[in-house]
Formats: sequence, C-alpha cells, structure tokens
Amino acid sequence: MAAKARAQGEGGAAVTGTDALVQAAETLIVRGKEQGYLTPDDILQAFPEIEAEPDHLERIFSVFREMGIEVSDGDRDFEAVDDIDDEMIATAEAIDSVSLDDPVRMYLKEIGRVALLRAEQEVEYAKLIEQGDDVAKNKLTEANLRLVVSIAKKYIGRGMSFLDLIQEGNMGLIRAVEKFDYHKGYKFSTYATWWIRQAITRAIADQARTIRIPVHMVETINKLVRVSRRLLQELGREPTDEEIAEEMGITPEKVREIIKVSQDPVSLETPIGEEEDSHLGDFVEDKEATAPSDAASLTMLRTEVEDILDTLTPRERRVLQLRFGLIDGHQRTLEE
Repeated sequence: MAAKARAQGEGGAAVTGTDALVQAAETLIVRGKEQGYLTPDDILQAFPEIEAEPDHLERIFSVFREMGIEVSDGDRDFEAVDDIDDEMIATAEAIDSVSLDDPVRMYLKEIGRVALLRAEQEVEYAKLIEQGDDVAKNKLTEANLRLVVSIAKKYIGRGMSFLDLIQEGNMGLIRAVEKFDYHKGYKFSTYATWWIRQAITRAIADQARTIRIPVHMVETINKLVRVSRRLLQELGREPTDEEIAEEMGITPEKVREIIKVSQDPVSLETPIGEEEDSHLGDFVEDKEATAPSDAASLTMLRTEVEDILDTLTPRERRVLQLRFGLIDGHQRTLEE
C-alpha cells in the first residue's frame, strides 16, 4: 500500500491532485500487474503531463519496480530497415507533401543498418560514457536513431515537416544519452523515448504555429483533446463544455478559453471556391466601412442638396455651406 501511495504521489505535479489522477494511477497499477510491465504509452495515457517533465521518470520507474512492474516497450521492437525506408518515406511524402531526396533516403537506410543494442551492451556503453568516452556516446546515440524516426512519424501533420521532427527528436536522444543512469536498471530505449517525445512536442509548440502558444498551454490543449475524444466514445455524442470541465477538474469558462486559444489562424488570402478566383477576406465584413445602402442614400442626399443650393444666390449658397460644413465637414459660427 505504501508503494501504491508513492505511485500516486511521487510522480510530481502530474501524479498528485484530483480524484481523477488517483483513479488513473490505480488503473495503471492494475494494468501493470496484469501484464507484468507498462509501456511508455500506458503511462502517458494516464498522466499526459509527465511528457513535459522527463526528470520525474526515474521516480516513477523506481516506484513501479518496487511493485514488480517493469517499464519497457514490451514485446515491441524498433521497426526494421525495410519499414523505415518504404513505409515511413511514403507516409512523410503523403502528409508533408515533401519529396525526400536521395541523401535522406540514404540516411534512413543507414540508420536501419545499425545493429540494435542488447541491454548488457547499453550498460557497457553507459559505463564508458560515465568515464567520458565520446566514442561510446556516439555508438549509443547511433544505435537508437531509428527509435527517433519511429517516434517522429507519430507527430506528422502537426505543423512541422518529417525531417524537422527527426532533427528535434535527435536532440532529445542526445539529451537522453547524457542523462541516462544505468544503475536504475531500466532499458535505455524506454528512458530515451520520453526525452525524444519532449523535444518533439516542445518544438511543435514553439515552431508549428503562426502565433506561439506556451508549452504548458499546448499540453493543456492536448489533454482537452484526449478527454473530449474519450467522452465522445463513452457518450456517443459530442461532450458539452461542462462535461469536459468536470472531467478535467476546471471551469467551463476555462474550457472555452482553451478551445479559443487552440484555434489556428486562417489567412484572409485563403482561396475560396473551385476556381479560387476569390479569397476569404472578400467575405469578411468590414465593420468600419459604410454599408452600401447607407452610401447610396448619402450620395442621393448630397445630389439633392446640391440641386437646392443651385437655386440660391452665390452669397446665400456660401453662407449655408460654411454654416453646416457642407464643404469640409467643419461647421462655422455665424461670426466666422
């Protein structure tokens, strides 16, 4: 029970708080004991906020290990070179509309040829890295480059190109290599997954939007989307703001604010129609402009006033024009 309480309380900000989080922790523990292990996806689904704080991982891993629950990728292995070369390239080209040139294809083939490391090899390299061996650091990094590609493809379509996602993921991998502590007993790939995901999600938050949204707000938006999808499946209809708010432990007003922030800006130059001969801006009302009917009435009135003024003497005409500001809109006094 003590270990269970720690699992609910030691995970940092993501594991403490509302009853929903406690229930999620209990569900996670039950699943872990049934399977004998938990995957990163299992933990992320229960505590989505932990993705932004990989430093909490070591505490979470140690708590689950005390319960006899390993945190690993399960039976899942990294994708083979054929999957990387064909499936990933096709996916990236289809979604990103980018033609991957030969150097990129060569890179994907090259990282697929690097042999995966066994657990004891990871420990061996980690020991050398601890002693300042840069060659070992490079070896451990290169052996996990395909892990970056495997994770990066899950974020395709979020506003960044496939190649940029890989680059950001590689930065997270390097960070994981530097911080990996083999004494904890977990696999490097399991640990690195979190750092790679964090690097990619933060890059998306910083670079993918025209108007930057703070990382913590992006995480809140992602959580709202997940809650909304789950409620849609449970209720069989779109959830209301109040239902989402109750599930997230916030107010309906806050939900509406998050939804408003999450909306992507749309260019007024966006083509409209099949022939694309008009733009979105053409259909947006200019509230500062004069309505066509008012403009027509004003023109007709001005014409009628001019016709009446033509019947007066030049002096009378001039006096009326100055008194009522008919020339420049500035009304004069009788003295002026």
